This record gives sequence, structure tokens and C-alpha cells, in this order.
Amino acid sequence: MKLDAKTTVFVFPGQGSQAVGMGCELASAYDVARKTFEEADSILHSPFSKLMWEGPESELNDTINTQPALFVHSMASFQVFSHLYPDLKPAALAGHSLGELSALAAAEALSFESGLRLVRKRGELMKKAGEMNPGGMAAILNLDIPSLEKVCAEASRAGEPVQVANDNCPGQVVISGAKAAVERAMEGAKAAGAKRAIPLAVSIAAHSKLMDSIQGEWNEAVNNAGITDAKIQIIGNVVAKSIQSAADLRLDIQSQLQSRVRWTETIQLLTGQGITSFDEAGTGNVLLGLIRRINPSTMGYPLSNPSDFVMLE
Repeated sequence: MKLDAKTTVFVFPGQGSQAVGMGCELASAYDVARKTFEEADSILHSPFSKLMWEGPESELNDTINTQPALFVHSMASFQVFSHLYPDLKPAALAGHSLGELSALAAAEALSFESGLRLVRKRGELMKKAGEMNPGGMAAILNLDIPSLEKVCAEASRAGEPVQVANDNCPGQVVISGAKAAVERAMEGAKAAGAKRAIPLAVSIAAHSKLMDSIQGEWNEAVNNAGITDAKIQIIGNVVAKSIQSAADLRLDIQSQLQSRVRWTETIQLLTGQGITSFDEAGTGNVLLGLIRRINPSTMGYPLSNPSDFVMLE
């Protein structure tokens, strides 16, 4: 076994990591994974696993489906690991955006059913916000955070905000907000020295003030989800520090909707505490790539397919 519990953290991906076929091989190889997908189908009253495994891609990429799909695959992967290595409890958990909800479920602060229902609600509300207040997002390459914050402040107007949404890793930051403001900020970023400013193919301005229209409904959904104290510490997206109490977890999940995902700070905190290994539970290895850019000395293990688990032995 390659992992040491004291130096290992599990991370859970967010939107953008989805792919048709996600989790299919895992369900074929492990009964515990198959049962997780079957439970999701039952909870959602639909052949949801079929959508995940066969598509169509356009339907899977609808945020109403993307978010629960990523949650289900992450939880199936974590359940397989827990089944294979029941004595190995990671030192901490962290999730990127939507992935923070997967972290809560893995830490038993949320039941699988409550977590899945909450994730589906998140997707529904974010889609609603995107329809009520369409916006945009853009990736800014090779511009530091203070400079980009200044650019966003200068590009914002009354009713047209733009802000830093995801601090993914040094050199890769995402901004989010009103479409016109995002376009102004892209030009401002390039003028300030950014290598590139790339518009993302989304109409939902995640982690921005444009989510305010659904904040009340989201707060209520989180309050009613039955969140309890976590059994493993979680590094919150908003606070970028360890949180474990139900009250702190609820607040971070609620605040996350309009706040920056502080991923760089999250990984710096963990590596500063001696964490050297990261396991990405779920689809793809996007987070492992970001982590290596934050700290190249870390080891990363994707846990998506059966072959990934074999590599841990």
C-alpha cells in the first residue's frame, strides 16, 4: 500500500471533470460501487447511471445533471477505497466547488441521499440563476491575484460585477460575473500582462454576485439537509482552513455560492501541514494537475477506474 494516512488527503472534483462513461468500469468491477449507482437511480427516480455511462453528452453537460453525476462517481470511488482499505482514514478532505459537497458526504457530515438531493438542488438553482441573470466566466493565465483583483474592480459597473471566482493554481485563475464586465476584465487582464484570457463556454456566473438571486433558496436547502459534524476535517473553499462543526460547514457551503474557491491556499495549507499524497476520488485528474502546479513535490493518485485502485497496491 503506497499511502500513509497521516500524509494523505482525498480531493473531490467539481464541474468540468464530467465525461460520458464516468464510473461505468468501477460499477462493473466492484459491488459497492454498483450499489452506489443503483441507490442514486432510486433517489433520483430515473436511470441516472445510464445517462452517466451512455450520454448523450449534451444532457450530461446540463448543470442539473453534471453536478449529481460528479457527486455520485466521487462517492462510488470513495466507497470502493473505504471497502478495500477500511483502516486507512485520510488526514483531511477537500473538494473544489461542487466537490466540497462530496467531501461532506465522505466525512459523514451528510448522508449519501441528503447529499445527492442537495447537489441536485444546487444544479437546479444555479441553472435558474443563469437564466435569470446570464453571465460569463473566463480563465486568466499568468496574472497574479492582486493585479487581477484590481482589474476586476476597474471592470465592474453598477449592476455589472465581475470578480475572481476560482484561484486554481499559480498562473490559472478564473473570473466570473456579468458578460460585459467579464469582457472588460479580459481586456484589462491582457493589458496588465496576462498571457491569455480565455472565455469559458458557460452562461452561469458561478461564484459571483450574480448568484444572489438564488442565495435565499440555497441557504434554506443547506439548512434543511441535515448536516452534522464531520468525522474527518474538511478544508473549506471559502475560508481555506480546517472546519469540522456542522455550523461552520453549513456557512462555508452557503457562502461558497458567491465567493472565491481558494484552491491554491487550500493546497498550500495542507502541504504546509506535511501532506504529501493526494487522491482524487471521482472523474478525471484535473485537481491533481492543479496540485502539482501548486506544489511539484506532491504525489497524486487518481481514483476513477478499477486500474487506478490496482496502482495503489
